[in-house]
Amino acid sequence: MAIVVLLGTLDTKGLEYGWLRDRLLRRGVGVLVVDAGVIGEPRIPADVPRAEVARAAGADLERLRAEGDRGAAVTVMARGAAETVRRLHEEGRLHGVLAIGGSGGTSIATRAMRGLPLGVPKVMVSSMAAGDVSAYVGSADITMMYSVVDIAGINRVSAPVLANAADAVAGMAEGFASREPAAGPGPGERPLIAASMAGVTTPGVDAARERMTELGYEVLVFHASGAGGRTLESLAGQKLFAGVLDLTLCELADEHCGGILTAGPDRLAAAGRHGIPQVVGPGALDMVKFGPADTVPARVRDRDVRVHNPSITVVRTTPQECAELGRLVAAKLRAATGPTALCLPLRGLSTLGAPGGPYHDPDTDEALFGPLRDGLRGSAVEVVEADTHLNDPAFGRAAADLLHRMITATRTDRPAVAAPVHASARPDARTG
Repeated sequence: MAIVVLLGTLDTKGLEYGWLRDRLLRRGVGVLVVDAGVIGEPRIPADVPRAEVARAAGADLERLRAEGDRGAAVTVMARGAAETVRRLHEEGRLHGVLAIGGSGGTSIATRAMRGLPLGVPKVMVSSMAAGDVSAYVGSADITMMYSVVDIAGINRVSAPVLANAADAVAGMAEGFASREPAAGPGPGERPLIAASMAGVTTPGVDAARERMTELGYEVLVFHASGAGGRTLESLAGQKLFAGVLDLTLCELADEHCGGILTAGPDRLAAAGRHGIPQVVGPGALDMVKFGPADTVPARVRDRDVRVHNPSITVVRTTPQECAELGRLVAAKLRAATGPTALCLPLRGLSTLGAPGGPYHDPDTDEALFGPLRDGLRGSAVEVVEADTHLNDPAFGRAAADLLHRMITATRTDRPAVAAPVHASARPDARTG
């Protein structure tokens, strides 16, 4: 039988959790109720009481109650809830998790959800879901549902919303419970490759993806929109990938230059830290992304500003910014513990930066390339220069072939790069 874990604060949402429990039981799924409340008394019994959740965080419930610090208590109970649901999943007693709440309940429950593996059903019904939920979702596959009204009783608005959530997680849990457990890639399964892509790097990355597919890999493409880069890094940190084809780094430009689609300072770190073979390209480092045109900061309005779509406006990076980005990327790649290569497209970094495009500026691109070369000279990172632009299909195919060679060499216990290399191969644009 599929088991759904109901995780929440039974002092403030006990009535609603009781209603959800009964709905799920009528659907024929098992239910485990986990109480993460602290202050008031639970309004329904829990299968995992709050004292046990507090102990899972290394805390004493009565002391938390006596201290009366709600913020500290929420933090502790979130940690305990995460440990509790992790244990239930490992024991085979969790096939889906459902939670409801406001800001506090959402913080507790989604922290626990983020600690569960990819694919485990996770549904959060929240009054916060109509706003920015990035802090709650992170890089996890959490389904957020807006509660429409605050979760305070069962009424003609909340009842259908909660019923939909219960029915959804019941179906998800039944499907999850019936699937064979994943035990890693079998002999007939294709190794996974992560690739980064944005609209302005699509042709080049598509060519690389198609070539990797021809070579026998399954390619997961992550949109370099902030969340996409964070997810790529998170999954690479779980060692899910055989290799990473990271040809789109605009999230680093946004992080460094004040754009809106940053993936944070840890972008371009996980593959190197875990020794995963990676081929990196400086795709879209010729721009910083902002919101709608009327939101572009005054400090950059005198640059070449382009409307990418009604929601995104791009601004050309300056030579100084490019130099700083070159040093940043070089430092990240030098720190890699596994096979790493950098491919430089000398004729442009994006659709806007290709020859004839508004951002085509060889001198500014060279302000990026110079620090990259200097920062990697004498390192084990292979540097390959191509006399073409990033979106030439030949560039993408060549990057894919290089990653394939690195992965193959790693699997046969041969060094992917025999010695520190600083290659300067300038292939014709037609051949890459």
